[in-house]
Amino acid sequence: MIPRIQKRGQRTIGLLYYLYGPGKFEEHTDPHLVASWDHNAPDPGRDATATLKQLQQLLDQPVENIDQAQRPKKHVWHLSVRNGGEDRILTDEEWGDVARRMVAAAGIDDPEAGAGCRWAAVRHADDHIHIIATLVREDGYKPDLDNDAHRVQAQARALEAELGLRRLNKGDGTAAKRPTSAERHKAQRQGRERTAREELRETVRRAVTGARSEAEFFDRLAAAGLLIRTREAPSGDLLGYKVALPDDRNKDGEPVFYPGVRLAPDLSLPRIRERWSADQTSSTDAASRATAPSPSAARRRTASAAWTAITVVENGDDAVAAAHIAAVGEVLDALAKTSAAHTRRELRDAAFAFERASRSHVRAERGHDRALRQAARDLVHGGPALGRGEDGASTAMAIDMLFFLITATMHWHAKKRHTQQATAARQAAEHLRAACQEAAAQPLGVLYQRGRRLNRPMLQRQTVVLREALPTLAEQILAEPGWYALAATIVEAEAAGHDPAALLSDAVEHREVDTAGSVSDVLVWRMRRMADLPADGSGLPDNYTTGNPSTKRRAASGPSAPGRRRSGEEASGKTR
Repeated sequence: MIPRIQKRGQRTIGLLYYLYGPGKFEEHTDPHLVASWDHNAPDPGRDATATLKQLQQLLDQPVENIDQAQRPKKHVWHLSVRNGGEDRILTDEEWGDVARRMVAAAGIDDPEAGAGCRWAAVRHADDHIHIIATLVREDGYKPDLDNDAHRVQAQARALEAELGLRRLNKGDGTAAKRPTSAERHKAQRQGRERTAREELRETVRRAVTGARSEAEFFDRLAAAGLLIRTREAPSGDLLGYKVALPDDRNKDGEPVFYPGVRLAPDLSLPRIRERWSADQTSSTDAASRATAPSPSAARRRTASAAWTAITVVENGDDAVAAAHIAAVGEVLDALAKTSAAHTRRELRDAAFAFERASRSHVRAERGHDRALRQAARDLVHGGPALGRGEDGASTAMAIDMLFFLITATMHWHAKKRHTQQATAARQAAEHLRAACQEAAAQPLGVLYQRGRRLNRPMLQRQTVVLREALPTLAEQILAEPGWYALAATIVEAEAAGHDPAALLSDAVEHREVDTAGSVSDVLVWRMRRMADLPADGSGLPDNYTTGNPSTKRRAASGPSAPGRRRSGEEASGKTR
């Protein structure tokens, strides 16, 4: 059940004409009263002798009875209450009770005290009602409507439970402002998939991603084709900004501008500046950014940053964890912006869903999230990915690590009872799972074929390694199609000088695998990241394939010094 308080108005008759009329955007069927302040108000919908003028005069009578100077400038209060499409259809009696509960919760009426404002509830569709009220009581008293939106939302949650409706999550005031019904209908008329507000929010988020200065931020907004207006102090200091889509115009043909804070709380200029102020890095870091990384290198860095961030979200200080969670949103935006066509839609939907999970009342302590923000910047500057070869494999690796980071985020929010954020993180994780399947199909297919070509002694040897390292998971992994890709990875890790058994143990020990659809696929990407192997399997020695005599001799003689990693690689292979 979604209650929404609309803008206050001045003309009661105008709103009544709409409520009882044919409808502007959706058909109004059988408009009629379901409840009113005295249970006896005239109903122009079903009573042929009643008129809209009569109902308007009765509603406005308390306003007309007080001095002009004491009348509210806008005295018309309007609340719509809508059920979801999957909810059952309520009767008129049930909607009437909903209306009475809502006006009492808001402070419009007080049935117990026998005092309140005049109001009426009109139903012109199966799934919703409108409540119109006059904000002056008969004794001239004006109701206190502070926090009326919060109170009607709380009442909606209670009504959902009592009426057996879909239970919505309670908001906490950190969500981005939802598009109004007028904005939604305008988008439908213009053939837009999303409203102008939503398109602008996504574009501004992407412009912020990895940006390190106001100049870079505004350059990106301009490059995206947005119209920009800034607000400056008399001193010339920049105070704020607002943006508009070039083709989104009002009735006068003027662009419709939205301030950053009206798009999302964290897109105001002061909140964006918090990210920049925390990006004070050393000269070494600056030098490393002088050359843009390749798309595959940027994705490898993203995978490493995401892997490290999981521990922070699971065990770190709340403010630091919140900073990492906020930065994850930037990484998702950057990955969606630079992804190949076959993963772009799912990644974009993941970023769109996760936007709600990136904010809570836990204030982020910026600066600790520098590695993730740098990963986002690397993705943007690394450019678009081709989606195949090392490029596609490193994308799958990055998505896989981000999936587990977002799963950790979901658990973090759930523990703190951030229900909306936890739900958003779960939705984002589902989109990432689908994106990972798309991205991983080709590189895992290559690894699978290489694993299938391993000679029998070598494959048997890797089976023994797996059973010794992961006795509780081995049989499950051996039954999965991805086992051959994992076997090829084990061989490649050993050839690079790593202890495959230690890598397997570390990969499972430090992160849960219960949420994985395929344990073997997860272990492939974890091992390749930990051992710093080429993501596409190009490091597998040719002499390990079926039918090669040198392979058979090497397999018979056993492994070559697998106990320790090669010098200089221990840090990259060890889980932190």
